[in-house]
Formats: sequence, structure tokens, C-alpha cells
Amino acid sequence: MGTLYLVATPIGNLEDITLRALRILKQVALIAAEDTRRTKILLDHYQIKTPMTSYFEHNKLTKLPRIMQALQEGDVALVSEAGMPGISDPGYELVKAALDAGYAVVPLPGPSAVTAALAASGLPTDSFLFLGFLPRKKGERRQVLQSVVAESHTLVAFEAPHRIVESLGDIVDILGDRKIALAREVTKIHEEIQRGTVSKILAYFQRTEPRGEFTIILAGAEPQAWDAERIRHRIIQLQEEGVAGGEAVRQVSRLAGKSRNEIYKIWLSIKQGNRKEKSDRPR
Repeated sequence: MGTLYLVATPIGNLEDITLRALRILKQVALIAAEDTRRTKILLDHYQIKTPMTSYFEHNKLTKLPRIMQALQEGDVALVSEAGMPGISDPGYELVKAALDAGYAVVPLPGPSAVTAALAASGLPTDSFLFLGFLPRKKGERRQVLQSVVAESHTLVAFEAPHRIVESLGDIVDILGDRKIALAREVTKIHEEIQRGTVSKILAYFQRTEPRGEFTIILAGAEPQAWDAERIRHRIIQLQEEGVAGGEAVRQVSRLAGKSRNEIYKIWLSIKQGNRKEKSDRPR
């Protein structure tokens, strides 16, 4: 019975791979690769001749039977395009299927854009919340940002170059002008880590064409007192964004650390005020 190895591969510099990873890639019977062209560059560099099969987002379910069959016959290594397999990359379904079938699953730690950027960010590293890739659609992205507005942990997310300006705009609009570190092309020739406030980094990329894959490291929320005026403002803001009354009450209750009944009374006063304002308008 074979073993499924989760092998972390370089996120840029080909020297960033462990001796153990090279040994396993040579020894396994099959390598399941998210991007076979990218993995071939790595294998050729280290003169590794192990057979490969593709395993990516759009074929990960249809490829499961073949990889599971390969595990019956020998060991298999799973590699993503870069970094650790399964972290914002295909892998979860294969890992689950292998575990359910009784196979051993062994991780080989290595390069990670998340930890590399976080360690160099200059922001707190004792606890962080990883959001993966921010949603492509603006409405969904803003919902995700709304859900972490009160999180005190450092926030980490991935973003593509053609969406980074829009995402930074949403961040400053929803989460405020916090401290940020924006890392791009980590470990590559054009590696760059910019540090400052969100508005400062946003202004820079409004003048300069963003290139490369980005890792966003964002300061967590600072503790703030939730008085009645702040609660009212937040409820009104959510309503203007189309959030239903009940959901607005639930969200603000969680953010403010107050009972739903207390938040509901404030929401009700806003609603009654809106009705009175409409009734007082000249007809």
C-alpha cells in the first residue's frame, strides 16, 4: 500500500527545496502536478525522471481514480504550481480520498508565500487569519472583508495583479487605512515588499502597473469602544450596502460584543426614524 506525499516546491527560486523533497520526488512512482510544465522545469533542473500526471482545479475529480489506483501500486507525490499543495491549491479532495481509503498521507514542509511574507512584513506574527485568494467578484469580496472587520489577528490574503488596486480600495473602504505589507514575487528576481498604510500602497499602484502575484499582510483591528452612535453608523452602512435588517443586527451584535436584543432596539429606532422622515415629507 502506497503513501501520498504532499511535497512543498519552490515559489520562485529553484534552490528553495529540501533534500528530503528531492529524494521523495525521485523515489515515488508518480508525481501528480498542478502545472506539469512548471514542475518539469524543477524536475529537469534536478535531473529527476519520475513520471508525471496533471492534477489541477478542473480535472481534480476525474483524475482521482487514476491517482488512487497509482497509490495501490506505489507511492505518489502531490505538488502544486508553487508552495504547499492544498493551501489555496488543489489537494483537499485527494488527501481526503487517500485518508478514507486508509493510505498514509505525509507532508514534506517547505516554501510558503504565506509564512515568508508574514515573517518579513513587520506586522504581528503570533496569530494570523489566512483568507486565501480574495473573491473575484466585488460584492463577494466586500462580504469577506466585512466578515473580518473586527478580527484582531493579522490578516493574510492572496491577490492577482489585475485586481490588486480594486481590492486595496475595498480594504481601505471597509477595514480602514490600516498598516499593510504587500509582497510580490517573493523569492524571485523582482521580489518586492512594500510597507506602509493601505492608502499609501494603493496610491503607488494607481500610478504603477501592478505585476506578479501578491500576498497581502494586513494589520488586525484595534480594540474600539462600540457606543450607541458607532452602532447606529454601522447598521446604516450595512443597510446602504443592501444587508437585510436581521443580518445587520446579527453582524453588529458580533462585532460590538453586545446582545442582539440591544442592537435590535437601535435598529428599530433607525427604522422608525426613517418612517417618520418619509411621513414628514411634503406631498
